[in-house]
Amino acid sequence: MNTLIAITGLGIFCLLFEILNLRKAIVPITIIGLLGVLALNFYEFGSTASYYNNMITVSKFSTTFSSLFIVLTIFLVALSHNFYENHPTKISDFVALKVFLLAGGVAMVSFGNLAMFFLGIEILSIALYVLAASDRLNLKSNEAGMKYFLMGSFASGIILFGICLIYGAMGTFDVAEIHEISLSAELPIWFPIGMILMIIGMLFKVAAVPFHFWAPDVYEGSPALTTALMSTLAKVVAIATLYKLVYALNLVPSLDNQDLLGTFENIVVIISIASMTVGNIMALRQVNVKRMLAFSGISHAGFMLMTLLTVATSSGVLLYYSTAYALAGIAAFSVILYVCKNQDNEDITNFHGLGKTNPLLAAILTGSLLSMAGIPIFSGFFAKLFLFNQTIQAGYIALVIVAVINSIISVGYYFKLILAMYSKEPNQERTGKPFLIYAVAIVSISLNIILGLFPSLVLDLLN
Repeated sequence: MNTLIAITGLGIFCLLFEILNLRKAIVPITIIGLLGVLALNFYEFGSTASYYNNMITVSKFSTTFSSLFIVLTIFLVALSHNFYENHPTKISDFVALKVFLLAGGVAMVSFGNLAMFFLGIEILSIALYVLAASDRLNLKSNEAGMKYFLMGSFASGIILFGICLIYGAMGTFDVAEIHEISLSAELPIWFPIGMILMIIGMLFKVAAVPFHFWAPDVYEGSPALTTALMSTLAKVVAIATLYKLVYALNLVPSLDNQDLLGTFENIVVIISIASMTVGNIMALRQVNVKRMLAFSGISHAGFMLMTLLTVATSSGVLLYYSTAYALAGIAAFSVILYVCKNQDNEDITNFHGLGKTNPLLAAILTGSLLSMAGIPIFSGFFAKLFLFNQTIQAGYIALVIVAVINSIISVGYYFKLILAMYSKEPNQERTGKPFLIYAVAIVSISLNIILGLFPSLVLDLLN
């Protein structure tokens, strides 16, 4: 609870920088503030508590995922310094939006009441709508903002309808009471229907097939830093919230009482396979790097959805996979921001010869792509290994075989970008070495490798 209050206060403080005309200091001071919030969050680690009539609950799950969100926000705020240097009068607004988005993400994994769950979704979503359309003079950004708003509003409506049905079945919004009732009584049919609607709404937020619709268009049209935020922080928040939703509301045992468990599991398997396959096949055809990573994110959402099949035991695996994926994404987008700065697009041609003109950034981008593909020694390999092992133990061998095949397919489009960096001749001069972009890229890929060498640093946090 203290973490959420501190984040909200920091967001308000960021807005005051505009009034005080201290725009140059906003990025370093915000980073320092977020480091303080991270320390406060670690101080709460291991404790369990509830606040405001159980609206907010503190647990290992909420504190560990909140810590991940805070770290990712630190990286994204650090990248803001260079990305928004042409809009100095608005940087306080952009940074404040990212901090408020973080507050929504923390609320989404700390909810003890469905009202707080929905409030967190709306805080996060509204910030994303604004950021997606923040490049006012760019028609693609305007289109991205409108499409994301329509898609997000539709998903929010479905979620809200599901919450209403659950309230009608249970007579309460309190998650603990809903969990207790689901263990001790025969449930009305409105409960599983409401849960299914909420899951469908969250699958829109995760951008899983067939609910991905305009997600690639939004990723391509949004400013590059906003795309980085959507691809890493927003996606990790959505998948962690979906996981907690299924676990906290006791969906699987309650479905078992009504012979619906098999149907739920089959649907999860189908959506997981569809997301992995469609995401990878469509990514093979892309020439725009942001659009390619959008389809890659859809594929990774399919992998992470596999944790719903073993929801009682896979929180540690989900945390590890989310961390590995997000760190690789931050490293990749750091390089993309540098390479595509002042360019009209983010096509692969912009990366031609990067291995010759800037070997360090080319190596970092290569490492992040190899991690996403699941190549050792990067943490992305071990994330898939642990996920596949747990899924096999649960008896879903066919699903794992499809996932392995999709991992092999993904190598094709990741290596297309890698080959462009090392086998093509440079087609543009790149000047300057922005410190923060280099720092974020190096730190994030280093953390990715460290977690690959020592996976227990993350896996043991939720055991």
